[in-house]
Amino acid sequence: MLEKLFGWGKKKPEVKEEKKDTQFGRYSDNNKPVGKVARWTDADNLFKEKKYSESLDAFFEYLRDDDAQNLTYQRNGAEGNFLFYQGSRIIRGTFNKDLLQAEATLARMPQPSVPVMRRLLEMNFSLYYCRFALDNERLCMRFDTDAETASPGKLYYGLKELSTKADKQDDLLVKDFSTLQTMDNEHLQVVPDEEKELKYASLQKWIGDTLDTISGLDADKLSGGVAYMLLALIYRIDYLISPEGTLLNDLERIGNIYFKKDERPVMEKTRDMIEEFKKLKARSKEEITQQLFRSKYTFAITAPQPFKSIADSIHNANANLPWYRDNGYVSIACQIAEYGIAYCQYSYSLPRPITELFHLFMVVNYPEFFEALGHRTYYNADKKTLDSQAILARIKEIEAEWREKYPGMEMKTGNLKFDNLVNFNFTFTTEIEYLNMDQK
Repeated sequence: MLEKLFGWGKKKPEVKEEKKDTQFGRYSDNNKPVGKVARWTDADNLFKEKKYSESLDAFFEYLRDDDAQNLTYQRNGAEGNFLFYQGSRIIRGTFNKDLLQAEATLARMPQPSVPVMRRLLEMNFSLYYCRFALDNERLCMRFDTDAETASPGKLYYGLKELSTKADKQDDLLVKDFSTLQTMDNEHLQVVPDEEKELKYASLQKWIGDTLDTISGLDADKLSGGVAYMLLALIYRIDYLISPEGTLLNDLERIGNIYFKKDERPVMEKTRDMIEEFKKLKARSKEEITQQLFRSKYTFAITAPQPFKSIADSIHNANANLPWYRDNGYVSIACQIAEYGIAYCQYSYSLPRPITELFHLFMVVNYPEFFEALGHRTYYNADKKTLDSQAILARIKEIEAEWREKYPGMEMKTGNLKFDNLVNFNFTFTTEIEYLNMDQK
């Protein structure tokens, strides 16, 4: 009787995400705990006091992601070495009392190539801290600095330029020049075949479903909705499929078609994006799956932004949602809400709790994908209605985990609607827009 009255016999919903090896989305280094952030201040103060070795200790401790185990650092007196990962590249470095040096291997060039050297010479002009170099048959990028000028800021931006540029250029160079050979990639982790199959099939399905939906629309009347769908598709593939190499570059190129500042109308831009997606869909399974691998990262390829930029992106997208919802274009309305927050995940280095809320949003919207990966979903036994208790519990868990760094972060969950997916998407992203993300 007591169990029936008070629910004592009911189990609390499981809220914790399963610890799977799957990687999602782009790495963000805007997730340092309070103690790590303090080490940056230590590094800066020690450098000003000319305690260069101790400043390096603090700087590399700040740079180390303890969860990802992305970096090793050793010092003996004034000398030492370090190693860290950035996607497909390993950055190795040494230092002494006078000089710090770091380099990343790009590719092997068995025979001299004038076109390759011309490409590297041209790219040298766009670099601020680094330079391309040739060491016998090995193409590499290098960064060095005198100890007396190796401030934490210079080290951060110099090593970031070195690692992010090397991570992108290695694949592009090998693709564009047949004389080059891949090397120094033994650290990459192979994605299981089952996961590759799922991601390839999902990629095909999402592109196919989007193009089929667009083909049945009035492209003139609904040009804005078409653009939202195509852009949301880019960001969905980027986050859920997590492609690397040339496939990642292809997605960036498709997105740039829309955002390029020119006078072309939206219809022309979306037409070109559709053609590029058709080409992407036609690529072989082998071409796609060889761009799926796992690695570790140290730097985000995007930069943090004020939270107002995130709030504005969500607000501007959601302002266009009601018309599509109320006129029967429910699928487009759902993807407009997805675009608003997904654009931020793709374009900015987000605070970790915002990424975790975005991940919850994606699990709710693509349950079949996550269920196939072995992750939990947030639907009731009928697999049609949302499990509101589990969703609310997960939100509270995220807030509790990050309360030390963001003490004012608390979603007004009473405003969330669970009656259907479009209303959930709209209210959930709206509440993210109004979060207080001031740091402690």
